[in-house]
Amino acid sequence: NNAIHGLLRYAPYEVAAEAPDAITLAATVYPQGGYPFLLDTSVTYALTDDGVTVTHRIRNTGTDAAPVAIGTHPFLTIGDVDPESLVLTVPGATRFPVDDRLLPSPEVSVEGTPLDLRSGRPVAELDLDDAFGDILRDADGVARCTLVAPDGRTVTMWSGEGFDYVQVFTTDAYPGQKKAIAVEPMTAPADAFNSGLGVRVLEPGEYWTASWGITYTV
Repeated sequence: NNAIHGLLRYAPYEVAAEAPDAITLAATVYPQGGYPFLLDTSVTYALTDDGVTVTHRIRNTGTDAAPVAIGTHPFLTIGDVDPESLVLTVPGATRFPVDDRLLPSPEVSVEGTPLDLRSGRPVAELDLDDAFGDILRDADGVARCTLVAPDGRTVTMWSGEGFDYVQVFTTDAYPGQKKAIAVEPMTAPADAFNSGLGVRVLEPGEYWTASWGITYTV
């Protein structure tokens, strides 16, 4: 009995622009039960030399100020590597405990707990559906979560300004994978419309742009 995976989960997308190395998809969020606001949204996937950059744009096309947040759900792996041998690093100093309905409680420190992933832990040891906060950013202002193979190859989920939370989800039910892991950039944690954490309010006509991406290094 919880809303999950956002207002765009079942929304139809249209191709708004395309190029050999990029595509932009657009969708509208219409007023509905629990969310009486009108938004135009788009997402651009652009290939780079070492991965992909994803840019979200939200514009409030309604007549009232609208609360918004962005979350996305990339699964990461290195194709020829057993996912359980990858080492996951998440630079989050806090996490959100949840109850049996997965409703989050206030943040607590990960210091000294098995969910302190700041120094890295093998995916084989992890069973996660957890949100992390207080994300440390590098000197360039970007936050980076990494999965590192035994031979040093690395896939990185980076998140730019506004993406201040990360959800990490592991599963043994992903098709074709012994174990799969999603490392999910979020501008707000679950239940943010109640807690207020990370929620941005767009005035009529105002828009917001935020970016994240994935890189691969050998």
